[in-house]
Amino acid sequence: MSSEIGKRLKISVFGQSHGKAIGVNIDGLPSGEPIDMEELMRFMERRRPGKDAVSSARRETDVPIFLSGLHDGLTCASPLCAIIENNDTRSADYFELYDTPRPSHADYTARVKWGGAADMRGGGHFSGRMTAPLCIAGGIAKQILNRRGIFIGAHLASVGTVSDSLFPLRPEKQLFDEIALKAFPVIEDEKGRLMQEAILEAAASSDSVGGTIECAAVGLPVGLGEPMFDGIENRIAATVFGIPAVKGIEFGAGFACTAMKGSECNDPFCIDERGAIATETNNSGGILGGISNSMPLVFRVAIKPTPSIGREQKTVSLSRMEQTQIVIKGRHDPCIAHRAVPVLEAVTAIVILDLLLEEGM
Repeated sequence: MSSEIGKRLKISVFGQSHGKAIGVNIDGLPSGEPIDMEELMRFMERRRPGKDAVSSARRETDVPIFLSGLHDGLTCASPLCAIIENNDTRSADYFELYDTPRPSHADYTARVKWGGAADMRGGGHFSGRMTAPLCIAGGIAKQILNRRGIFIGAHLASVGTVSDSLFPLRPEKQLFDEIALKAFPVIEDEKGRLMQEAILEAAASSDSVGGTIECAAVGLPVGLGEPMFDGIENRIAATVFGIPAVKGIEFGAGFACTAMKGSECNDPFCIDERGAIATETNNSGGILGGISNSMPLVFRVAIKPTPSIGREQKTVSLSRMEQTQIVIKGRHDPCIAHRAVPVLEAVTAIVILDLLLEEGM
């Protein structure tokens, strides 16, 4: 099914944005792993809506309710299932959209594919709301990886034309932790202030703005991943594109490599201060031939502007088969990129843990 990912660690996401609940089923977790609920809730809080003026006004507590898979705070070898109840829904805001699909949203394609049977209230199963259960799975995966010396962090690299600094060559866990504690997930706080101004300016004109997110993972063993169609890039990209609004991904220097010479783009091998093989630069993003090479895994994703905006836009009436106008109501993020930062960490943790379990690590 399209809502399932993973090979050894199998994740299935279920529910709709305005249904009774959304949730996740996780099969293949190592047994006997302690889950720190306070740490998990801190992670969930980072993507929760309704906290500030630059996010959706929908107010949800996003507290996971665990139905199975835990006993005395430990994973107990059975599939772990958790749900999050939906409490603050306003489905009436979406009734008009059944006949007049939103531009650049899944309303039209879902209507055609399932003959009008899909529940598209609040975006249904296509909603960014569905990333909350992903964060349950990813938050748990991050805790397990941390105990294995693998740390994952991300930050908002840009909003509109405002850019944050990028991660250093070898980012450390301390930097990841510092960003995670901030109300706005950037390295440079002044750039974060300018980003928030850009978001509020877009919101004031009933519009939205996009951005980019940079994610890194440190502590990966050498040799993780496979060539051709099962490399780390392949697995991460396939999962990342399950995050609504993601429109692009690049690893290492990414598209900037096209403007370089080979002598500039190649990462020279060296012996680092620990006496281990490393590279002087990391244009490859820590991956060679789909396989980890000991350098930090680094990639960036592009997040499009939220399509649900309050400006009048062109659409069609599906019942009348004629051109019409639409003004979208309801509560929508003027920028989704900053709330997607922990989601990117979550899916990265899921993929890396799945790869480790395949290798028997």
